[in-house]
Amino acid sequence: MDIRDQKLAQLITQYSVNVQPGDKVVIRSGALAEPLVKEFYKAVLAAGGHPILWTEYPWEAEIMLGSGSEAQYTYIHKPVENFYATYDRLIRVLAEDNTKNLNSIDSDVYTRFTQSRGPMMNTYMDRTARGELRWALTLYPTNAYAQDADMSLDEYADFVYNACMPDQNDPVGYWRGVSERQERIVKWLKGKKNVHLLGKGTDLRLSIEGRNFINCDCRVNIPDGEIFTGPVEDSMEGHVSFSYPTIYHGREVTGVQLEFKKGRVVKASADKNEEFLLKTIDTDEGARGVGEFAIGTNEGIQRFTRQILFDEKIGGSFHMALGKGYPESGSVAQSAIHWDMICDLRDGGQIWVDDQLLYENGKFVIEG
Repeated sequence: MDIRDQKLAQLITQYSVNVQPGDKVVIRSGALAEPLVKEFYKAVLAAGGHPILWTEYPWEAEIMLGSGSEAQYTYIHKPVENFYATYDRLIRVLAEDNTKNLNSIDSDVYTRFTQSRGPMMNTYMDRTARGELRWALTLYPTNAYAQDADMSLDEYADFVYNACMPDQNDPVGYWRGVSERQERIVKWLKGKKNVHLLGKGTDLRLSIEGRNFINCDCRVNIPDGEIFTGPVEDSMEGHVSFSYPTIYHGREVTGVQLEFKKGRVVKASADKNEEFLLKTIDTDEGARGVGEFAIGTNEGIQRFTRQILFDEKIGGSFHMALGKGYPESGSVAQSAIHWDMICDLRDGGQIWVDDQLLYENGKFVIEG
């Protein structure tokens, strides 16, 4: 047993989702994460919760989307609906053995599959915003993720655990310190109205008037390290060039450039997989809107690994998500998609808020 699995399970169970006696807890995971899932199961029991396992196999989605009829791949089983609609805690562990196994799936099939999950996404986001559901997402190191990151498995495992628990002797204390530092920035942003983003190939303006910035301090994503909000839905104007490949359901799209008018994408292009990009942003009426604007703050994550759970936290970056917004931020953006895209600001990038410089070259210049 890797003692780090035990510590990570305890961090997430006790601090991130704070399992209480009597809580119904879903542990959703890929089959490869069994060592970590076992520690979660024990930790939930120790906290007095009622754990249930939702195990996913690598071949499931590939066979369903490749061979199933539309009626089959859009069908949602009642137990799955029940997990999101009635359970108290949801812990999800990513653990893929092949991150490219869905690349040959037709884009139209993926779009219809995503549309069918829209109501379920709305349920868990709304319940989360009301405090009825607490959920956490983490990752178990596999060879597939290591290969994507150009690392050996051992090297990647060290990267994962060090990003999740920079202080493995006191992981909770570490993240409480992060929370305090980020909260100063959140308080400074309270009541502000306008944001202007500048970077290579990027000049964007958006409104945050009346919106809340959320302090991401290892309560939901593990690892964490960001602050985010939902921009006013019709406010995004300008253009952006994303620094890194943007990956959605395993499909890698590179060289993405977007142009916005009145909060919606009016022009989109990509160097690779442009057709997938265009079809995905036409999933539904809200897919061309922006549901999230965020600043990555995790200085322990400095390299791109092709895993959004880590990459969106890169210290010195910002990201936005097309589609659905988080209600707790004040966003009312609705869509079946939520697609994060990342832009590096460490080389000359700036973020201005109400004509005050907040961020330059990947660093906050105002500490709150």
